[in-house]
Amino acid sequence: MNLNRARCYGCVGEIKNMIKYGKTKSGNQRCICQFCRKTRVENYAYQAYKPHIDGSIVKLTKEGLGIRSTARILKISTTTLLKRIVSIARSISKPIISKGKTYEVDELCTYIRHKKNYIWLVYALEKNSKIVVSFNVGKRTNKTLNRVLETLKLSDAKKIFTDRLKNYRYLIDEKLHSVKRFGTNHIERKNLTLRTHLKRLNRRTICYGKSLVIFIAILKIYFWF
Repeated sequence: MNLNRARCYGCVGEIKNMIKYGKTKSGNQRCICQFCRKTRVENYAYQAYKPHIDGSIVKLTKEGLGIRSTARILKISTTTLLKRIVSIARSISKPIISKGKTYEVDELCTYIRHKKNYIWLVYALEKNSKIVVSFNVGKRTNKTLNRVLETLKLSDAKKIFTDRLKNYRYLIDEKLHSVKRFGTNHIERKNLTLRTHLKRLNRRTICYGKSLVIFIAILKIYFWF
């Protein structure tokens, strides 16, 4: 192993801080950082061990590549990729919501596993910043809608714009609720962007999601990473 090229990814130590530290079961030379004591191998045979693989997964996911396409490009297994996507999503926290803002709420239809299993993506967009502040996935019921609306109510929303779906009339206070022409322009445009960027949301495509867990994880990465 060429220790002159090995660098520790766990700290900002210099290259010369790496020293030999035995070998792996496959016979590859390991080294250890004298400062943070983290070990590494210079040339990993398994692509998923590379330090910047998670960043590549995020970029390709947000560009709309499917699971198999991403796995082929990164040269890792689909099982490993799915586990990494879930792991990345778990580390993402929801954005902090400011009080007194105006929001747009809308639903977007897709399906999981087969075309008869319809599910709905319900999400809220902050009108000025265009940031998605909350979303939920499920059947088109009051329970699914209310998970998103409760977040807006807790933030003392100034106004909530929706389409003419009758469920909203029972879930949103009349003083906050607004249904008018062009009131949901921004979120309708966001729907188009979502269908363009995420392959599993494209219309008239053979690509579709097989797992609700993965679908939610990908949405978290797209909205909030």
